[in-house]
Amino acid sequence: MLNSKLGRFRAIALTEAVSYLILLFIAMPLKYMAGMPDMVKYTGWVHGVLFVAYGILLLQVWISYKWSFKKTTLIFISSLIPFVPFFVDRRLKQEESR
Repeated sequence: MLNSKLGRFRAIALTEAVSYLILLFIAMPLKYMAGMPDMVKYTGWVHGVLFVAYGILLLQVWISYKWSFKKTTLIFISSLIPFVPFFVDRRLKQEESR
């Protein structure tokens, strides 16, 4: 998976997606229901770093694979919606195996 630019992008995208789910469904409830604001602070920081890496790798893949602006934009927007990146990864895996 890490042998190609697309593979590295997929790895970061999946890691970023998991960090987003942890932030939304574990850290945020702990902050507001258990009074643990540090959970959001640290999880949010990790997620932010991963999101920046996601953006940088998305730009690299866009250029290397000559994706259309529309495709790249849709993949970026999909990262903002919980669970959608896992479906996008399935399609990218198919593209990578070609």
